[in-house]
Amino acid sequence: MEAQVKQETMSSYRTHDKDTGSPEVQVALLTGRIVELTEHLKIHKKDFASRRGLLKLVGRRTRLLRYLNHKDHSRYLSVIQRLGLRK
Repeated sequence: MEAQVKQETMSSYRTHDKDTGSPEVQVALLTGRIVELTEHLKIHKKDFASRRGLLKLVGRRTRLLRYLNHKDHSRYLSVIQRLGLRK
């Protein structure tokens, strides 16, 4: 993920001015990486190392979303609606 795209994502999902690590920001960044890896794997079908990395990223995002759901359900609903997850 390019630095500029990463900065835009952080500024879009942060909860305060210096926020870079809130669950919302982390989920948004992971989603961007997941989308990139998914596109890569459509071209390179036998790249099993990247497939394993993709599965690890999906698992990490799932855990963060579960944490956010238990901590603050309204923030969780806001994040999944903005990212278009879990239709």
